[in-house]
Formats: sequence, C-alpha cells, structure tokens
Amino acid sequence: MEFRRLTASDLPSLLELYRQLDADDAESTMEHSMEAWKEIERNPDIRYFGAVDSGRVVSSCYAVYIPNLTRGNRGICFIENVITDKEYRKQGLASRMIDMAVSFAKERHCYKVILQSGMSRTEAHRFYESKGFNGTSKKAFDMRLED
Repeated sequence: MEFRRLTASDLPSLLELYRQLDADDAESTMEHSMEAWKEIERNPDIRYFGAVDSGRVVSSCYAVYIPNLTRGNRGICFIENVITDKEYRKQGLASRMIDMAVSFAKERHCYKVILQSGMSRTEAHRFYESKGFNGTSKKAFDMRLED
C-alpha cells in the first residue's frame, strides 16, 4: 500500500472510487475530468492524497490551502471528499489521508483546518471528532448552484 499525492495516472481509479461517495452525483466524462485535473495540478494550493493498493486508489481526500488576511495572515486549509473504498474500511486509511492533509496545512502554516461532512453521516462525524475536529464550534452553510 502506497500513501502519496495522487497524479493524473490515478484519475481513472479515483473517479471509480468517487462513485461510492455519492450515488446521485452526475458522472463527468474522462475528458472533462482530465481538463479539471490539469487545472488542479497547476495549482500548488491543491493536493489530492491517496492510499493506493496495486495501482488502485482505495482511499482519498483533497486539501485546499486558502490565503487569509486575518489571524496574522495565517491561512486556512479546507478538506473535502474523504472516502475509503467499502472493502478497505476500518483499516485506518481515512485517518492516514486526513493526517496527510493536516500535514499539508501545517506546512502552509494554516491556523485551522475545515472539514465538511454530510449531516446524516454520524459515524463519520464521530471519526472526525476522534481526529481532533470540533463538530460544534462553527455552523457551515452551502448553496448549490445549478447551471
């Protein structure tokens, strides 16, 4: 098992894993996903991390560094799409992914890390709290934009 930053060659496997993330999510074409990946790779403030078993991405998350004008100009890191393949759960892989993302945040001297999770994912919430995240300190809102 490798634990590393993902690359373009991992994209097909990552997209396959993402099918487990949200069954209602509209699939993108490989062509559109590759264009998005090129943009991701050009941005030094975005990192996709993965646990890769025999060439297959089996756990992943991504982290985005956001510069900040408060807190002594210390940035914020946003973690999203934490997922582990259902066949690989309960092995500590998501914990390693989050540790990699938090290390990225520390390298960037962030003052906090933000992680969002679906409201109904209570087991995941307990896991995030065990990793040191506070589920009661802030309230998050999102707005879904339709085309």
